[in-house]
Amino acid sequence: MDHFKHIPGTLLQKAMLIKLLVSDLDGVLTDGGIILDDNGMEYKKFQVKDGQIIAYLKLSGIQTGILSGRNVKVSQVRCEQMKVDFHFHGVRDKWATLKEIIEKKGISTSEVAYIGDDLIDLELLGKVGLSAAPADAMAYIRDKVDYVTLTKGGKGAFRELADIILYAQGGLKISI
Repeated sequence: MDHFKHIPGTLLQKAMLIKLLVSDLDGVLTDGGIILDDNGMEYKKFQVKDGQIIAYLKLSGIQTGILSGRNVKVSQVRCEQMKVDFHFHGVRDKWATLKEIIEKKGISTSEVAYIGDDLIDLELLGKVGLSAAPADAMAYIRDKVDYVTLTKGGKGAFRELADIILYAQGGLKISI
């Protein structure tokens, strides 16, 4: 069975060009929930499958990054654990930050995929080669992207997009 038969050919064509996959953190790599204890310590739940795919992206020559609007230690720790190529926290203007990164890397916007779920991501989503949002993103965000994942934020939405990119580029080996 072809797990990617629901993916339109136009989306696969865009995915074939991707050299850099960037993600929002809260609402994409997490479900957007925040757990606070009585001391104000913040806790988040991450989906291990999202982190696991990063090694496979790297093997295929695809770089990864995180742009988070919030600056929280636990998020920084998780980014380090996942070994993304870059991560920036407390970013207010995500497009300006990404624009600077891609200029330094010498890649074009058509070679960048981004997945985000809220207003802070909207401008950036409109400027990259492949834009995506988790299934539970705000409706006005889902309406503006190339692809809405079947999975929700924190439940493998990043992994789903990464799998599509790897599949399109021939880097996802799923046969036994």
